[in-house]
Amino acid sequence: MDRVLSGMQASGKLHLGNLIGALQNWVKLQEKYDCFYFIADWHGLTTGYENPSAIKESTNDLLINFLAAGLDPDKCTIFLQSKILQHAELHLLLSMITPLGWLERVPTYKEKQQELKDRDLSTYGFLGYPLLQTADIIIYKAKYVPVGVDQVPHLEISREIARRFNYLYKEVFPEPEALLTKFPKVPGIDGRKMSKSYDNAIYLSDSPEAAEQKLRTMMTDPARKRRMDKGTPELSPVFQLHKIFSSKEEQDEV
Repeated sequence: MDRVLSGMQASGKLHLGNLIGALQNWVKLQEKYDCFYFIADWHGLTTGYENPSAIKESTNDLLINFLAAGLDPDKCTIFLQSKILQHAELHLLLSMITPLGWLERVPTYKEKQQELKDRDLSTYGFLGYPLLQTADIIIYKAKYVPVGVDQVPHLEISREIARRFNYLYKEVFPEPEALLTKFPKVPGIDGRKMSKSYDNAIYLSDSPEAAEQKLRTMMTDPARKRRMDKGTPELSPVFQLHKIFSSKEEQDEV
C-alpha cells in the first residue's frame, strides 16, 4: 500500500480552513493509503521560538482536533514530530548538502516575513524550515504528500533535495509526489483567506455563540450599495461559507 504523509504545525488553534483544506481530506485518505499524520511541534518553533509553552498547549489541542475530525488510530499513524529524534538528525545531514539559494527562493519565505513582520524571523530555523519539512517526508519514504495546486512549488524543493542526496551518495530516498487535492477557499470574517495570522478565523473550538457573533460581522455583499440593488451572492464571503457547509437542498432554498 502506498504511503501518504502530512503534518500540521503546532502554532495555535485550528479553524474552519484547516478542517476543509486538510483534515476532512486526511480522513478520506486513511481509508485508501498507509497514512502517517504528525503534529509538527518543532516547526512551531520556527516562528514561535520565544514561547515554547504555547506550542505544548497547541500540541494537545491539535491531537484533540485530529481525533474529533475523524482520524482513526486503527487506520492511520498519528505521532508527535519531536518524539522521533531522527527527524532532527536527517535535517542536520540535509543542511550540509543544500545550497543556501534554494532556501532563499522558497515562495513563502519572504511572504511569511511580511505577514509576520512583528516577529524577528532572521533565524536559520525559519530559513531552513524546508529542510526539516523534507526530512519529515523522506525519512518515511512517503510516496505522496496531499497538497493543493498552489502548494506544489513548496513540495518541489523537497524533491530537489532528495534528488541531490541520491546523486551525491546513492539512491536512498524516493522523490515525494504531490497528491493533488481540490478544496474550496475558505474566507475569513474579513473576506480574505481564513488565517490565524489575519485574526479573521472561526475556530473549531469556538462556541456556537462565538461563531455566530463572528459571522454577524461579515460583509454580506460588497457590491450591493442600496437595499433595492440586485444581490450578487457570488461576491459574498458569507455565501461562500454557505456553499461549503450547507446541503444542496438548503442552498436551493436560499
